Amino acid sequence: MPPAQKIDTAFVLAAGMGSRMRPLTDTRPKPLVTLAGRALIDHVLDRLNDAGFSRAIVNVHYLADQIEAHVAQRAKPHIIISDERDVLLDTGGGVKHALSQLGDTPFLIHNSDSVWIEHSHPVLETIQSAWNPHVMDSLMLIAPSVTSLGYDGRGDFMLDELGRLSRPQKGTHAPYVFAGVSIANTQIFDNAPDGRFSLNALWDNSISQGRLYGVILDGLWMHVGTPEALADAEQAIAANASAKSGERA
Repeated sequence: MPPAQKIDTAFVLAAGMGSRMRPLTDTRPKPLVTLAGRALIDHVLDRLNDAGFSRAIVNVHYLADQIEAHVAQRAKPHIIISDERDVLLDTGGGVKHALSQLGDTPFLIHNSDSVWIEHSHPVLETIQSAWNPHVMDSLMLIAPSVTSLGYDGRGDFMLDELGRLSRPQKGTHAPYVFAGVSIANTQIFDNAPDGRFSLNALWDNSISQGRLYGVILDGLWMHVGTPEALADAEQAIAANASAKSGERA
């Protein structure tokens, strides 16, 4: 099987209300909340740029002017705004709204509150290397539920020996949680509804066809969704920096 064409376009989900991050989001959107000296959205965009993505479509809704002004200061990657000021479309509706900007080739989807500490291999390089559009509708970045920071749920997915994902039985725990990054074929949106809907609906359809796959994050995933999770992420990043400094000394 020939290698898939390199993916160079990403969609960054930045339109949410950030309700769980209040009071920090009373006057600024969550993507502009600062973590380790940088806005959350800059953690995302810097990683995308370092991984060779040339374009990032950023959707906006809550305090949209602030996000637009912030990303306008960046030279790379090239930023295109997907405007959802009139109506918030959720994750799936937001991506579908921007399909004309994304083009007709596979693209990456990245939550603006998803960050991580990498271990031995660049995460965005790993997910691109594992992508196979011939058998996959979408490839999800997943992380162990029990070790992820800022996450206290039951987990999202089971993973089989071929890398295919499934949902856990109702009321049970799953070993893996969605880590906020995925690659998608545009065809996954062919029969998607109009208006507001979650990407989960499309993923569940792909699961039923055996076309939803996962790759495990090599590192520590941090879901920065609350002030408490933000504080935990600050501590983890500082501890990691201190450990690396000690190794170099």
